Amino acid sequence: MSRFARVQRTTKESDVLVELEIDGSGSGSIDTGVPFFDHMLSQLSKHGLLDLTVLTKGDLEIDAHHTVEDTSLAVGQALREALGDKAGLRRYGDALVPLDEALTQVAVDLSGRPYLVHTEPDLVELIGSYDTTLPRHIFESLVAEARITLHVNVITGRNAHHVVESQFKAVARALRDAVVVDPRVVGIPSTKGSL
Repeated sequence: MSRFARVQRTTKESDVLVELEIDGSGSGSIDTGVPFFDHMLSQLSKHGLLDLTVLTKGDLEIDAHHTVEDTSLAVGQALREALGDKAGLRRYGDALVPLDEALTQVAVDLSGRPYLVHTEPDLVELIGSYDTTLPRHIFESLVAEARITLHVNVITGRNAHHVVESQFKAVARALRDAVVVDPRVVGIPSTKGSL
């Protein structure tokens, strides 16, 4: 059974196409027009073993906010749709990922309930032209549409690039564990009978 979703999201601010294969090899083809964001989505794909295609045309003449937000919403929706009813899944995943001086801890629950807890140190405002306030909003948007609970805790870090990248790698690794089909899980992994 293929766990695949294709999402097209079009607004006056952006046009987004996302294709997501849960049981992939980590192959990514990402083009949002925001190079650092492309780099982060590539980390999500590679370390989550997700085959991810993203093509976004956004109003970058304004700034990157709408492009990043709408893309993240579409990725979250694709994740939710590809997971289906979540029968047989592990449901939970966690990761502790270092990147040089940065260390990030992530826990995820494919709960059906969108909730984000996000902590990171104060960072310089920009990585090149990339606004370092965007990662929290990226995860808020992803969580809202994926309907998952996500805790992202940067334990330590100084270099903004390392701090942000360690978050995406840790989220990828936690998701990679949570989406695994566990042969010991019968049906939906919840006493409620649905997620």
